[in-house]
Amino acid sequence: MLIIKGYLDVDPADLAQFMRELNALASTTRKRCGNIAYEAAVDDPRSGRLLISERWVDQAALSAHLQAGDTIAFVSRWNRTMRGELRKYDASTERDIMDR
Repeated sequence: MLIIKGYLDVDPADLAQFMRELNALASTTRKRCGNIAYEAAVDDPRSGRLLISERWVDQAALSAHLQAGDTIAFVSRWNRTMRGELRKYDASTERDIMDR
């Protein structure tokens, strides 16, 4: 499994429009083969900071998402105004948080 975590920053004046478009993309993305979770939450509306969390079954599923037309269109539209630090992590074992 791959885990994507990090932050995106957008101009606070654009935050509402960005979130509408991101929510539309998220709705489609959650139905994609290999997507386990795709979430974005506003962390600080005054600065336009969002927390991003994704889980994918493997690199092939993530790559298919990144190469999908709607993903490319979204990134192209916001590329000049969004900044971020997203990192990808490999996970081999998933268990309940209380399990050791």
